[in-house]
Amino acid sequence: MHESREHLQTLTEIRSLMERSSKFLSLSGLSGVSAGIIALIGAAVVYLRLQTDTFQLLNYQRLELYDTAAHQSIREFLLIVAFSVLLAALLAGSYFTIRKARRQGASVWNASSQRLVWSLAVPLATGGFFCLALLHYGLIWLAFPATLIFYGLALLNGSKYTIRDVESLGYCEIGLGLLSLFWPGYNLLAWTVGFGVLHIVYGLAMYFKYERNTA
Repeated sequence: MHESREHLQTLTEIRSLMERSSKFLSLSGLSGVSAGIIALIGAAVVYLRLQTDTFQLLNYQRLELYDTAAHQSIREFLLIVAFSVLLAALLAGSYFTIRKARRQGASVWNASSQRLVWSLAVPLATGGFFCLALLHYGLIWLAFPATLIFYGLALLNGSKYTIRDVESLGYCEIGLGLLSLFWPGYNLLAWTVGFGVLHIVYGLAMYFKYERNTA
């Protein structure tokens, strides 16, 4: 019996070592929390800028009431906010992830993290170009659910190289994006829930599950 337990423990240790070598496990839950807070701030900025029509401004039926100059102004404003939110979220996420990796004595940039970055980058880059095309043709109301859908696909693609909990977040993002396709009057609200609320909930869950006792 004692020998069987030793074998089981040895197998568990081997499995853990293999998982660490093939997966990036230093992804911090606080990265998700910070990204969610930044997304909420970005959504608030957009809402305040477009508050004359509230969320309905992003409805394709309401957008038809605006001329070309107004469309261009809205597109430029949304792009500035989107890139600002993305940059801030990346910087905050990198900080918390690097901090966690250092506490674990692990390397941040290794084979597993490179695979993770590449698996995320392809769907995100594809989605980014797709959304730019939507904005170029004035389909602003479709750009919001598209970002949620492509981001969810990126999470699903990258989940095999990190903690599997990322997969659940990916499904939620895709589902919310698909739902918002048929809920065009509230695309900003759906975007706020997807990138803001879900990130905060996911980040807190990951923090208390994996990091609380080691912080």
